[in-house]
Amino acid sequence: MNTYIGIDLGTSTVKMLLVAADGTILSSVTKDYPVSYPQDGWSEQNPEDWYTAVLAGISELLEGQDKKAVKGISAGGQMHGLVALDADDNVVRPCILWNDGRTAKETEYLNTEIGKAKLTELTGNIAFAGFTAPKILWLKANEPENFARIAKIMLPKDYIVYKLSGTFSSDLSDAAGTLLLDVKNRRWSDEMCSICGVSEKMLPELHESYETVGKLKSELAEKFGLCDVKIIAGAGDNAAAAVGTGTVGEGGCNVSLGTSGTLFVSSATYSEDKRNALHSFCHADGGYHLMGCILSAASCNAWWADGILGTDDYAKEQAGLDKQLGDNNVYFLPYLMGERSPHNDVNARGAFIGMRPDTTRGQMTLAVMEGVAFALKDCLEAARANGVKVERTKICGGGAKSPLWRQIIADVFDMPVDIPVTEQGPSYGAAMLAMVGCGEYADVKSAADAIVRVSETVMPDKAAEKYRERYAMFAKLYPALKDVFRDMSGR
Repeated sequence: MNTYIGIDLGTSTVKMLLVAADGTILSSVTKDYPVSYPQDGWSEQNPEDWYTAVLAGISELLEGQDKKAVKGISAGGQMHGLVALDADDNVVRPCILWNDGRTAKETEYLNTEIGKAKLTELTGNIAFAGFTAPKILWLKANEPENFARIAKIMLPKDYIVYKLSGTFSSDLSDAAGTLLLDVKNRRWSDEMCSICGVSEKMLPELHESYETVGKLKSELAEKFGLCDVKIIAGAGDNAAAAVGTGTVGEGGCNVSLGTSGTLFVSSATYSEDKRNALHSFCHADGGYHLMGCILSAASCNAWWADGILGTDDYAKEQAGLDKQLGDNNVYFLPYLMGERSPHNDVNARGAFIGMRPDTTRGQMTLAVMEGVAFALKDCLEAARANGVKVERTKICGGGAKSPLWRQIIADVFDMPVDIPVTEQGPSYGAAMLAMVGCGEYADVKSAADAIVRVSETVMPDKAAEKYRERYAMFAKLYPALKDVFRDMSGR
């Protein structure tokens, strides 16, 4: 049986899967790499670290496997990062990541001077600090020598595709997050390129996520013992995760609890969020999607448990908290890296609210998980305000491994939450895209119908009614603190 490699280029790790054509996972590997925070609110990585990790990971992934069966490789990757190469293909500077908050000035310029209405007309979206276009403007203003060296601009997973195949390409789902793409018409926007001072020749050739863009370089094929392996365009991590959970076609919904958190609603047709709270992007299945993104999700739990409590035993910290669902009187705002949807505020910060002398460690742990769920509920309400009907959702990501968190999502959303048999998210979806690109399946929906299965469904419980009241209180907290956050940041 043919096999396929799916790569998930994440923020702190790259996860790789070897998947058989029937969806069976044969091997998995995870490799770490560092994140740099050179200034408050900044977040960077060295693209060469990604590639080193990918090469080591593929070698390990293929140990003991039938290498002749490998037919295709594809990647899902962290979105929005600015990877710049010079004319000799050297990395110009560290990649500015999706959760970097340095571009407040440039974001404000785009949204006010160019104007939200104009941006929406050109791209289907307004500017958010994490998007690529504000990063380009920041680089132009603050590092003009580096800006002048740029010959190629690409996204993180596209750098891996380029290194593996030599093809300078991107897919539409990832490109939609640059604010340089005319999303409705699925092409680069000449006017946005002009606004940012770049030419289209500096941008990669566009493909659908399931299209073949090249072949694995001969020297790499020889290194790994592979033969005639196709490289498929791949997708942004959220679109790839949606494919991996079967969230394709009209009306599907997926919640991702990764480093960031997303609410992803798939659609066969293009639409815009008139309130500018959600992103309107291309989907990896050839359609479109609306997406709300919160910048800190499972990373909040990691910060709280690892950084503050000094433990990695998440299950122990969460034990027994299911008995307190809906009754916690402590709130947590999960804006550790600022916030994107729906507030679009780089100044927002994390905060515990409502603590008393009898507040317990468990209540604060529960508040962190609830705060993430409430922030995602903000995105759900924004989708509903656009007339979107969501009646159930899939869930994936590291945080989705927690039964407690899954129940909280079901109760806060007050809807069934379907748990896929395979919860590998972007890496699994990337492998599925590779299957389509190699002709294993006719299209992405066919692959999803054949491969994706639900293991269980978590139903909302009696706490759902209590969470409606608690969410109403949560919704008051950010507006009350917005000016405080701005004053604290000095912006």
